[in-house]
Amino acid sequence: MINPHGSADLMPLYVSDQNEAKRLLEEVKSLPSLLVNSAVAANAVMLGAGYFNPLKGYMNLADTMSIAEDMKMKDGLFWPVPIVNRTNDISSIENAGRIALLDPNVEGNPVIAIQDVESIETIKGDQLHTITEKIFGTTDKDHPGVGTFLSQGKYLIAGPIQVLNYSYFDGEFPDTFRTAVQIRDDIAKKGWETVVAFQTRNPMHRAHEELCKMASEAVNADGILIHMLLGKLKKGDIPADVRDAAIRKMVELYFPADTVMVTGYGFDMLYAGPREALLHAVFRQNAGCTHLIVGRDHAGVGSYYGPFDAQTIFDSLPPDALKIKIFNADHTAYSKKLNKVVMMRDVPDHSQDDFVLLSGTKVRDMLAAGEDLPEEFARPEVAHILMAYYQSEAEA
Repeated sequence: MINPHGSADLMPLYVSDQNEAKRLLEEVKSLPSLLVNSAVAANAVMLGAGYFNPLKGYMNLADTMSIAEDMKMKDGLFWPVPIVNRTNDISSIENAGRIALLDPNVEGNPVIAIQDVESIETIKGDQLHTITEKIFGTTDKDHPGVGTFLSQGKYLIAGPIQVLNYSYFDGEFPDTFRTAVQIRDDIAKKGWETVVAFQTRNPMHRAHEELCKMASEAVNADGILIHMLLGKLKKGDIPADVRDAAIRKMVELYFPADTVMVTGYGFDMLYAGPREALLHAVFRQNAGCTHLIVGRDHAGVGSYYGPFDAQTIFDSLPPDALKIKIFNADHTAYSKKLNKVVMMRDVPDHSQDDFVLLSGTKVRDMLAAGEDLPEEFARPEVAHILMAYYQSEAEA
């Protein structure tokens, strides 16, 4: 199986030993605590699950600036997006060497992790501007990722962590949330060697389904990992439980048995386009995948990124940066001429009118009105799940 990023073996930060976890929860009672923001909690989940291997915890300012500017840590490890613990209020933890991190996303704010505090540094305004510009390609506060990022705090708390739980993810999505450790184990049990990962924060329509099949066939894959984001999204995006149901129905009915793993991961969407695509590649390698599908405007939002920026950024990497390979995909759509889903780049003789294309707004309006989507665009069983959601939203 493909090696994890930066190490021979996966090194998740979740405390799996029950006795040790019990001891740490007892220790928590004597520690100062910090209520973290959602992004920090999601980082803890990803660190605990092994997705952010080989990191030991949250980064300091030197590594943060190095990653922003050069996509590598001070020790030379390739890394595309800083993994940090930021806050605006350090009054409860000043001079503390060890602190409890409280989860903002679970009622009662339980402890999600314990952190050894190696440093607390202040990010200056010009440094935050540089980090934001490099990671997101813009400092426009209307960009949903930028607005969230800028609000996360001026203090940077660095140091290793021990993760005690996976927040709400394993409780709310028991059949879907999987750690990188679990996915690797499942891949090994299935005997898969070549595995294609498909990232999604949306339901999968017919074009996405066919894209997975195209990529799998092109690389002669043993299996496909459909890996959906389960964390925080921007307003208007479809909730994870609805996406999960729709994707599972599609896989059940339209893929050969035992060729697809439907899973999810606990992270908040950044909408950082090219840089986020690189992060997606890192943690799919950690999950044991050999290939990642990178499509048109991967991890993008609005018109902040070019349609293929998330693909071309991989061309700028040193050859040893990642072991996972990228399957570059164009926009896919149903061709009326050929009566099948195709990549648009493969049919230069087609015009826009030769494809079945619907805007997101049009799809939402049709579903809310109870109108069936064209079968060339969406599988009817999938569309009906989405229709029920949009109609319930309209009635609310």
